[in-house]
Amino acid sequence: MECTVQWAGDGGMAFIATTGSGHILAMDGAPAAQPGDPGGHNLAPRPMETVLAGAGGCSAYDVVYILKKGRQDVRGCSVRLQAERAATDPKVFTSIHLHFTVTGKGLAPAVVERAVHLSHEKYCSATAMLAKTAAITTSVDIVEA
Repeated sequence: MECTVQWAGDGGMAFIATTGSGHILAMDGAPAAQPGDPGGHNLAPRPMETVLAGAGGCSAYDVVYILKKGRQDVRGCSVRLQAERAATDPKVFTSIHLHFTVTGKGLAPAVVERAVHLSHEKYCSATAMLAKTAAITTSVDIVEA
């Protein structure tokens, strides 16, 4: 796996990542807090927001895959992530909560909760890495389609 990140260079703090699969991802910073500080133009997610989104995507991917592989009638899956970061540099994530909303026909709560657990405990490499600094918790809502 590879990725190239290039500064946009417009005097701000925008960066464009080109992934090994040929896709692009823009990242930007918040406007400068004080004159003279490097600041962005608030045109794209912050780099740490993309890390958090990646963890959500990785885990949701696992949950849908596990449910489909188990022949469950899953029709939708979303995950809302809430994170806290350390107050001092490096401002790593210290806690992350993933709340899954899974929609389907006849989904058994135990089956969905097991899929979330397997993602968190075994398959999701993104949350496994983040768990080195952050306490990760999960919760689940199931919606009948």
